[in-house]
Amino acid sequence: MIEQITDDSYARKFRVISIEKSDPPEGITEGEWYHYVIGQGSSQITGKRPGTLKSVTDHVEEFVGNLNQRSALGYSPYAARKPVPAKKTPSNLPGDNQPKGS
Repeated sequence: MIEQITDDSYARKFRVISIEKSDPPEGITEGEWYHYVIGQGSSQITGKRPGTLKSVTDHVEEFVGNLNQRSALGYSPYAARKPVPAKKTPSNLPGDNQPKGS
């Protein structure tokens, strides 16, 4: 009998898809660079990083671990950065909603 996995938690986890040696980004002529792909279902995150294969692999595995930890804690791995507060304009300053001449 073949056992089927009914828990879809594996499919929801980010994992390293690939890490391959690549050319440096445009404008950079030195260093050893690697291109990496992280995946979760149909979603992919790609990036480039300089270093040795070991240092890049360590970085990407830590990145994947952080993404999975955020997901496990109930936070979205795609959470937006903290919003920038709105600039104060005369219409939203305290006391400026008083009629003129009062």
